[in-house]
Amino acid sequence: MTRIIADISVSLDGFVTGPDPGPDNGLGTGGEALHTWAFSDDPDDRRVLSEATARSGAVVLGRRLFDVVDGPQGWDDTSGYGAGEVGKPAFVVVTSSPPEAVRTLDLDWTFVTTGLPDAVTAARERAEAASSESGKDLDVVLMGGGATIRSAFDAGLVDALTLHLAPVVLGAGTPLFTGGPPRTLVQRRVIPTSTATHLTYDVLR
Repeated sequence: MTRIIADISVSLDGFVTGPDPGPDNGLGTGGEALHTWAFSDDPDDRRVLSEATARSGAVVLGRRLFDVVDGPQGWDDTSGYGAGEVGKPAFVVVTSSPPEAVRTLDLDWTFVTTGLPDAVTAARERAEAASSESGKDLDVVLMGGGATIRSAFDAGLVDALTLHLAPVVLGAGTPLFTGGPPRTLVQRRVIPTSTATHLTYDVLR
């Protein structure tokens, strides 16, 4: 069964970027420390990354994050979603209007202009199709940014939440949670490494 999994790195004080994020500074000032684990040689970090990308039948992201990863300093063949790990999933972008052009990255982009629930539905359809083709259970991964994950979480669209808790205090930036309705979570897995504590929760609606 295809699940909707929110997966994001976060600081100890709850930020998913440092201050002043933008197209040329996607993680904000000091925010690179959030993703140290993703480039680590620690076998547990590598396993977490491999498992996450291997289960990705489709990926949802917001327009601001798309502008970062599609920008000149964004993804390439060596740095991107699961680069060097598995095949490339479909990507679904929530946006008010599609971009005029997309940088050539040999990636499958779909732009949804009718809201986050419709984007999640489109991604679920792509993930289910990929599951049928591969014979494996694949999920929809919400990779961010923070506002997209927060909105999906608040709307009850998220089945599971995976946090990569980085040992850094950023002091300011983009917060992951800023209120919203209460949710009950059940902790399913904790994997501590030298670069992060990887936490997985089921979200009870």
